[in-house]
Formats: sequence, C-alpha cells, structure tokens
Amino acid sequence: MSETGAAPGASIGLPAHGCGSLASWGKRIGALILDWGASMVVASAVFGPAVIRSGGWQMWMPMAVFFVESVLFTALAGGSFGQIVARVAVVRLDDLGPIGWWRAIVRTAMKCLVIPALVIGAERRGLDDLVLGTVVVNRK
Repeated sequence: MSETGAAPGASIGLPAHGCGSLASWGKRIGALILDWGASMVVASAVFGPAVIRSGGWQMWMPMAVFFVESVLFTALAGGSFGQIVARVAVVRLDDLGPIGWWRAIVRTAMKCLVIPALVIGAERRGLDDLVLGTVVVNRK
C-alpha cells in the first residue's frame, strides 16, 4: 500500500495483485541482473575473454549484446530474457499491449545510458517508462 492507502499502480489503473499488477523492485532488479549476466556470457563466448579484461571495442560488447537481446525480446515477447524469467512484462500504459519495435529500441537505448533508468517517477516508473508511456507489470 502507498501513503494514500491505494495499492501500487492504482493511480495508473493497474490491479492491486496478479497479472497486470505493478512489478516489484525485486523482480525488476533480478531481471536486470539476469540480463547483464547473460549478456556477459554471450559476449565472452562470441568475442572471447577480452570483453572482461581489456579495453577498446571489446569492453563494449556486453553492452551491445544487452542492447540487441533486450530490443529483440522486448519487441517480440514483451520483455527481455531476464524479464521473461522473472515473469514481468513491459507494456504500453494506454492499452497494456505490446510496446512495439520503436519503443523497445528507445527504451533499451535509454536504459543503456543508465541515468534515465535511475530517475524514478511515480508508480516505480523510470524516466524511460515515463517518456514512452510504458510500465513494467507482472505476467502472472
């Protein structure tokens, strides 16, 4: 419950519990950790251990893998690999439907910049979600 006594997400029309309710911070952070870990593993497998130990272009490969993975999965499945495992989805607030390609690209690009994701607004929505009209909800 929030300070006003309403369940989190109530002010934007989300249910208090279950499918479509506002995703918890724990699930969201866990999903991000899974995404980053998977990106590190894939980048290391494809580009070698230099992605972890060296500078230059190799150090950017985990971020590139994260970007591609997150955009593809979010546009096609409603959430990144980590979000799917954590059972959360990114949806459009106007109709709670898929966010589509352009929103997935812009949202992931903003997340890669880090700061927009750290600027948190009402109802656990980062600057990326506020700008794009999206919200992270529970799948089940």
